[in-house]
Amino acid sequence: MMTPQHDYRRILDTIPQKRFLVIGDLYLDRYIFGEPVRISREAPVLVLEERNIEHRPGGGAAPGLALAALGAHVQQLGIIGDDPEGALLRQLLTERGVETNGILVDPSRPTTVKTRVVAIGPYNVLPQQLVRVDRQVRHPLDGHLEAQLADLIGQRAANVDAIVLSDYQSGALTPRVIAAALASGKLSAVDSQGRLDAFRGATVVKCNRAEAERFLGRSLASRAARATELTALWQALQCRALVVTLGGEGAALVTAAGYWELPPPAVRAVFDVTGAGDTVLAVLAAALSVGADAVAALTLAQLAASIVIGKFGNAQANREELQATLDAYAPLTDQ
Repeated sequence: MMTPQHDYRRILDTIPQKRFLVIGDLYLDRYIFGEPVRISREAPVLVLEERNIEHRPGGGAAPGLALAALGAHVQQLGIIGDDPEGALLRQLLTERGVETNGILVDPSRPTTVKTRVVAIGPYNVLPQQLVRVDRQVRHPLDGHLEAQLADLIGQRAANVDAIVLSDYQSGALTPRVIAAALASGKLSAVDSQGRLDAFRGATVVKCNRAEAERFLGRSLASRAARATELTALWQALQCRALVVTLGGEGAALVTAAGYWELPPPAVRAVFDVTGAGDTVLAVLAAALSVGADAVAALTLAQLAASIVIGKFGNAQANREELQATLDAYAPLTDQ
């Protein structure tokens, strides 16, 4: 089931014509960069002198950014707090071309913020994350906001080509919200974060190997085990495609046409894996929305992720970078 090289270019060129609704748990990623200067007298820890602070949208906002970087039209749905961090998150998304008037405000919870302290300077060849501090509330939405979010999905689904659901288990993707998205009849791509059965009937369900192993309660260390167990899981989930990322081994794919394992493209050194899964989800949805087969969609998604892991922090692959990678890539599939 091979897809010619020129088809990948057609897929990439067609994505800007598509419209997406992205629903998920919205985070603000905060990076505090500092240069190590000494060991603290108070405790055996580094003292960093702050050099700068940077903010980026993260969590369920990342797939929308990945789609926008490829030129697609993106509407973001989700929840933020009534706080400066929420306002900043909305502003950052707007600046990146993502439509944000579907983001609701919940005064009862703070905007989720993930703060990373990162060492930089002459002794660090690359930025080195030292610690992460999360400010997060995980309880489900209250009934009023849940109804609002479900209604927004119903109103907007008719005008999009696909719906992307990014579950970071922070309360936004309740059963009612998920049901509204799946009932739309639109192509739906889900990053389940391990809650696989909550998304039964979606077009594409994605998770990583550790999440699949926890859900199944058994090891997927061998290809034979993966082929058997993931095919059974695909049948149980009633999805068109099941994608399980395998880290350095690539990704597994199950469809009605069979089981595949696609090796990772050897085009980038691993620098930071943040955002790679969100990129895979977004590009899968984008490629499938323009009529690509599942193998071609996953191949393109892996190529995009290979670009992202060569960047620091929650980053995206733009159309020019992906096109350049395509120009140097010879498609490989392993059925």
